[in-house]
Amino acid sequence: MRQLIWLRSDLRVHDNRALGAAMAAGPTLALYLPSPGQWRAHDDAACKVDFWLRNLTELSHSLARLGVPLLIRQVERWDEAPAAFARLCREQDIVQVHVNDEYGVHESRRDAAVEAELKAQGIGLQRHLDQLLFAPGSLLTRAGTCFQVFGQFRRACQQRLAGNLPAVAGLPAAQPQPGIAGDAVPAAVEGFAAPPESLRRLWPAGEEAAQRRLHEFAENRLAAYAEARDFPAEPGTSRLSPYLAAGVLSPRQCLHAALQAAGGDFDRPGVSAWLDELLWREFYKHVLVGYPRVSMGRAFLAETEALPWRDAPEELAAWQQGRTGFPLVDAAMRQLLASGWMHNRLRMVVAMFLTKNLLIDWRHGERWFMRHLIDGDLAANNGGWQWSASTGTDAVPYFRLFNPLAQSRKFDPDGRFIRQWLPELEGLDRRDIHAPAGLLRPAGYPPPIVELPFSRERALAAFKALPRRG
Repeated sequence: MRQLIWLRSDLRVHDNRALGAAMAAGPTLALYLPSPGQWRAHDDAACKVDFWLRNLTELSHSLARLGVPLLIRQVERWDEAPAAFARLCREQDIVQVHVNDEYGVHESRRDAAVEAELKAQGIGLQRHLDQLLFAPGSLLTRAGTCFQVFGQFRRACQQRLAGNLPAVAGLPAAQPQPGIAGDAVPAAVEGFAAPPESLRRLWPAGEEAAQRRLHEFAENRLAAYAEARDFPAEPGTSRLSPYLAAGVLSPRQCLHAALQAAGGDFDRPGVSAWLDELLWREFYKHVLVGYPRVSMGRAFLAETEALPWRDAPEELAAWQQGRTGFPLVDAAMRQLLASGWMHNRLRMVVAMFLTKNLLIDWRHGERWFMRHLIDGDLAANNGGWQWSASTGTDAVPYFRLFNPLAQSRKFDPDGRFIRQWLPELEGLDRRDIHAPAGLLRPAGYPPPIVELPFSRERALAAFKALPRRG
């Protein structure tokens, strides 16, 4: 009764629902399908692909210790997956395939096609809830619809979690060696350049590294999270998002680590704020299922499709490269290019600057982020961009615009973050570094590409002109 686990965004052996179920059912093999054409179509970043492969290498060693060989079968795109499964299951006499659910439209279509092919061969496909605390569709409004407002969704989650925390599964017991050799994990995939070693060092691979980072944060920095998380020069955030996106950590592990550090108190300072961030990730995946259009390049609020977005390629390029003349925006964009990651508050600042101050379509920003983020996740990235652009579920009111200068003075008051990423401004004092003007602006640093008061009024006028629902 040989089983197969199809690994996707669940690159760990601890608390892996599909792996545990497969190994409990019989001798188990593991499969990973590199899909470079699909990854390019989804704008996955080269640093993200490298991170996946590095984690997959670490995972292959952990699986080997459990007696589970890891097989690699590369397909160009997901529409080739059913045929690849048909061949492998015949070769290895597989009777059941186990997967942890994924939630985008393309992912759902891929899994349905694979399931149909397997069914035609008399092979079952068993789905497991793994990357979420609650199955989509299990938390609904009183009207029986998917939540559109995070606050309501959060309350429903908290009511479910009270006294009923989802358990963290232990490590499966090792199985006898099946006599099948595992495949070598490729060090790279064609079409995705290797990132610099300086970036790789920021994000060590493997469950042990992820667990060390989780527990260091929970024990030493979680209590101050609510106060420190908005200051990009401070180590106030967990920086666990790449590990969650790749499934090297589970949300259950994060939940339990936080509550253990807080003595089980949801309301302990820092804990509730950080759990909210985990629930935002959950919320946006539920939205993907409830409103599939958001994963197909469409705005959730249909009326915002009529916004007169500007075609401004030079301004878009300046934003992408960190050359807008607004130091906090530029420092954030250069952090993204160099590290594959951006501080969460700055993601909101740069997104509002692009969509409101420059009035450039949010989809350009969403795509640029996905092409550079090591933690790129369809649901979280799309949800964040549509929130900032006032086009999505629970969107920020269109008249709320983050002023990048005010944000800079408030959250980087001494300019430490700006100096780290804009060394050309290093000589400016804490007053002038937020908006270097005239003779204070160093040679080579650009003047502001837009006037903030004008751009604010332009954005407000564009939103006010939209037809209102109802």
